[in-house]
Amino acid sequence: MRVLRRGDTGPEVAEIKSMLSALDLLTSGAETNGHGASFDLDVEHAVRAFQQRRGLITDGVVGPATYRALRGSTYHLGSRPLAYLVSSPVHGDDVFALQERLTELGFDAGRPDGGFGPQTERALKNFQRDYGLVVDGICGPATVRALRQLSPRARGGRPVFLREREQVRRSGPRLRGKRIVIDPGHGGPDLGVSVHGVSEAQVAWDLARRLEGRMKATGMEALISRGPAHSPSESQRAQFANDAGADLFLSLHSDGNRSAQAEGVASFHFGTGNGTTSTVGELLAGYIQRELAVRTGMQDCRTHPRTWDIFTRTRCPAVRVEIGYLTNAGDRARLSDPGFRDVVAEGLLVAVKRLYLLGENDQPTGTFTFADVLAHELTEVSAGHD
Repeated sequence: MRVLRRGDTGPEVAEIKSMLSALDLLTSGAETNGHGASFDLDVEHAVRAFQQRRGLITDGVVGPATYRALRGSTYHLGSRPLAYLVSSPVHGDDVFALQERLTELGFDAGRPDGGFGPQTERALKNFQRDYGLVVDGICGPATVRALRQLSPRARGGRPVFLREREQVRRSGPRLRGKRIVIDPGHGGPDLGVSVHGVSEAQVAWDLARRLEGRMKATGMEALISRGPAHSPSESQRAQFANDAGADLFLSLHSDGNRSAQAEGVASFHFGTGNGTTSTVGELLAGYIQRELAVRTGMQDCRTHPRTWDIFTRTRCPAVRVEIGYLTNAGDRARLSDPGFRDVVAEGLLVAVKRLYLLGENDQPTGTFTFADVLAHELTEVSAGHD
């Protein structure tokens, strides 16, 4: 479908209004069907409310991601058969409910993202096999009945994300051997936000190289997702991390805003806004946010859960950090300073180290230095040889 925004009219707008009304987000008495349906200010506000609720980019525009989420919200578990279709992937709230139910019953359906993929199909087939159902990988009426009749094996938590946390704990506090993909946003002809000759793509690339050097010095395997002349799609960046078997994925961006007053740093991780969140992603986002806010003095714009493709398509915990607004003169001046970018790179490295320390042998926020990280690594190597 075409991208819809305020001012558009037609049957596509009528469909959007109908779905928003069904979600009790649109209470206007205006028509919700027919060729005369109009995308007015009330519709834009309703779209923004829906996007915020679902962890999407809150721009009031109905693009592919927002439309897919709106369509998905019209389904509940059992309202249609569900199966893995390679050529036409199935998405929706019913898939999300299936993934959560399978996980609660002890079957690893992967990250609950509302997309019926191969891991969800494997979990469903394992469930069907264990409970004497037809093993066809299709969630039809018989499978839905069985899912609803059984008591979950795990309550009060998200097992798939608890496994993430346990993997971090088992991997130990040392950085050596950990593999991280550093993802500088945009690239090539796509400059991202660009103001007075300072571009988001260039800032992100420079930060990525500075961070890569520091991480390699600790013994980490640091991989950069793109070259300076390339701009892969989010799915390609995610696939790069998956193919590399990354332990973490860190995406670097700067922001822009129509208001020159907008400023600060914000961090994002996978989360639906209804309690489902990547435990490790949320932890790392919090460490990054605190370190950068304290070290740089930038406005703390907090951490936020999102369902962006870069989070749903990566198999490892992922964080995206928006470092400053290039449309703000103060943030732009700081990001243009190589010394400031060194401070940011050190803060990012320390945040990753804190994640693996899990609160043990830690130091107050903003006081851990690159030299401290290297000393920790050497101490842990010596302890391992004793």
